[in-house]
Amino acid sequence: MAAVTNINLTGLARAMVNRGWLSEEDAEGVWKRASQAGDSFVTELLKGRRFKADQIAEFAAGSFGFPYLDLGAMDPESLPQGLLDAKFVQKRRVIALYQRGSKLYVATSDPTHLQALDEVKFQTGQAVEPVVVEDDKLGKLIDRLVEAADNTMAVMNAEDLNLDFSDEEAADSQPDAGGIDIDDAPVVRYLQKIMLDAINQGASDIHFEPYEKYYRIRYRRDGILFEVAQPPMAIKDKVASRIKVLSRLDISEKRVPQDGRMKLVLSKSRAIDFRVSTLPTLYGEKIVMRILDPTSAQLGIEALGYEAWQKELLLSAVQRPYGMVLVTGPTGSGKTVSLYTCLNILNKPDVNISTAEDPAEIQLPGINQVNVNDKAGLTFSAALRSFLRQDPDVIMVGEIRDLETADIAIKAAQTGHMVMSTLHTNDAPGTLTRLLNMGVAPFNVASSVILITAQRLGRRLCSCKQPADIPEEALLAAGFTADQLDGTWQPYKAVGCEICNGTGYKGRVGIYQVMPITDAMTRIILKGGNEADIADQARREGVLDLRQAGLLKVKAGLTSLEEVEAVTNM
Repeated sequence: MAAVTNINLTGLARAMVNRGWLSEEDAEGVWKRASQAGDSFVTELLKGRRFKADQIAEFAAGSFGFPYLDLGAMDPESLPQGLLDAKFVQKRRVIALYQRGSKLYVATSDPTHLQALDEVKFQTGQAVEPVVVEDDKLGKLIDRLVEAADNTMAVMNAEDLNLDFSDEEAADSQPDAGGIDIDDAPVVRYLQKIMLDAINQGASDIHFEPYEKYYRIRYRRDGILFEVAQPPMAIKDKVASRIKVLSRLDISEKRVPQDGRMKLVLSKSRAIDFRVSTLPTLYGEKIVMRILDPTSAQLGIEALGYEAWQKELLLSAVQRPYGMVLVTGPTGSGKTVSLYTCLNILNKPDVNISTAEDPAEIQLPGINQVNVNDKAGLTFSAALRSFLRQDPDVIMVGEIRDLETADIAIKAAQTGHMVMSTLHTNDAPGTLTRLLNMGVAPFNVASSVILITAQRLGRRLCSCKQPADIPEEALLAAGFTADQLDGTWQPYKAVGCEICNGTGYKGRVGIYQVMPITDAMTRIILKGGNEADIADQARREGVLDLRQAGLLKVKAGLTSLEEVEAVTNM
């Protein structure tokens, strides 16, 4: 490798030279060797045995004003799980320590390594605060975390899953499985590996799909399906039976769809729920597992991607004593997370919150959650009637599907309760038309609905993004105004690297249309105005549609123009 010349020392290296700890020549030599070996400056410096790790850590903390932490006092099980993948942690020598509000505190031996900190920010979408630690202890902890990620699935047995029920009890309650050995150890370990890998990679769904000549497994990451494995055809029935046992489904019934649920406890502080759906196909049962992480509702509203004024409008609405707030969007657009984020804000000892869902996707202590069961007569409308006799303050309905549910929810909103729910419509103005088409009287809509938010999820650009050369005409055609093209910002494009698995995107960002129902809109509704009339009034009042809101994310460098055009296709 060619020698590195003309080094411009910065950060910790420059500080050590200025303080007289290193000569310019020595610092440059350490920097060159670190670059050639692919190590950090601190790691390479410690190899010379001239300094001790604690000396460097104390110097870095004191010089740059960051807190200093002894990693030896940290319990590895208390560290946040799933925020940073093992490869990234190993490459950048950073570890997520803990979260506080919208801030993520990160352990590093070099707080001036801005590239690593910026990549953490892009991966997590949170503000990053470095905490200085000793490099040798950091390396040991990273090795432990990487080893645990590699070996957890191989050594984990059925008891390690800490499921809510034992396999024996579930198996005893099942009819004969036709000779399938559901406790086949290799299949158990393989399924566990698939589940944990999906969690570590940030997948939202796992698809097990049997076909005539092959069997494949796919993950949905950032809204896109990726094939991850093609296991032998011989294990498809064993995998299906294992999943059905853990989900308490009937393993002998393969002719009709079934729905179930399982829980996986990763540590004392983190558990993951899986919602399981089976579907009979020509060549066996297709199974989809939706990964439900309760921590997604506890990240805080700042992490969702609302613009500042949108956040203020939403918080002001949900904190009112009564009224109805509706969240709209297609399946997988993050409606449930948005609602539960609001519920988490309202979840206080003096507030009685009840929810009716099909099923409850995120479980939060302090909230009374009810799973709808149509077969047993526990419908959304029946649950709502019961809620009104339970002295509620806040009611959340998973989805308004029919006139009966809509009428009860609206009456609850009119009689001193805050009601939140979802609808499947394309945008906020279309929600009012949908309610009217259901048969809800215009005066009931006008007197109950106080705010509607429509949303989409776009893929967030990875830190490997690069400036995009987009003609001004194309930007104007996409929806930007001439005033916005003032030359003070730069659009970016997806590139691809190891961190994002070559896709150019890592994580997702919300795109929102937040429309408060004003007096002018109320008059339009009462006069029988249509969706177009409401949309025109919303534009006059400065409400951004989904495309305009998405273009703000492009302007902020959070996503690409192509992604916004794809998710806000108008």
